[in-house]
Amino acid sequence: MRACFDNISIVMINTTHPGNIGAAARALKNMGLGKLVLVDPKEYPTAKAQWRAAGATDVLEQAEVVNTLDEAIADCGLVIGTSARERRIPWPLLTPRECGDRVSAESNEHKVAILFGREDRGLTNEELQKCHYHVHIPANPEYSALNIAAAIQVIVYEIRMSALAPDNGEALRFTDWDVAPAKIEALDHYYEHLEATLADLKFLDPDNPRQTVTRMRRLFNRVRMDEMEINILRGMLTSIQNHIYHSGNTIRELEARLEALEGKGQKPE
Repeated sequence: MRACFDNISIVMINTTHPGNIGAAARALKNMGLGKLVLVDPKEYPTAKAQWRAAGATDVLEQAEVVNTLDEAIADCGLVIGTSARERRIPWPLLTPRECGDRVSAESNEHKVAILFGREDRGLTNEELQKCHYHVHIPANPEYSALNIAAAIQVIVYEIRMSALAPDNGEALRFTDWDVAPAKIEALDHYYEHLEATLADLKFLDPDNPRQTVTRMRRLFNRVRMDEMEINILRGMLTSIQNHIYHSGNTIRELEARLEALEGKGQKPE
């Protein structure tokens, strides 16, 4: 259990109140997890965080502080974002229990990150679009605003329960695959490459992309591409760009020849 737990990161983004960081550390240690990643916290380190952590100060001392979300998840094969509200473009959604099962299973194979946003407004749309899944805690609709540390406690509890409930003596597993899933950093590079290629094709207006890129990102995140598949797709994009470049050069060469002929008073054949 410890080995797979070491692959699980609880990522807190732009946390405002240091007490919540301490309480989150305590929630992690309660459930046997220990990897806390803080993305650009507003106030940290502080005595408030230490005090709220109580006996989990070791988790705080080992917490990783980074400047951007991309740094926190670049080498992860699975990223899940917590979301308290419905989005205009819905994303594949997990219950906390389903989240626990999937994280418990996949953390045996690669690194996993679960994202928790700001206390007042959660994760941004851009951050949520970096996730393979969203997880929603079905709280009382009349008072659904969960404290961030309480939300973390719910999720890490489900992860622990899944890890403690093996199926027929073996760890819970989803479909086995022959190649490791593509990491988030590689996916981000692919999406940048895809957007540039669609712009070269005049399929996409870079100044007004609408929701095209967001929906394409959702499609590929839902598919869960592996490392080989993403290399194949990037190779295809490169070939398309090369074709556009060479076609453009050919057209320009023909136009130049026509202009030269017309300048000499010759009629092109």
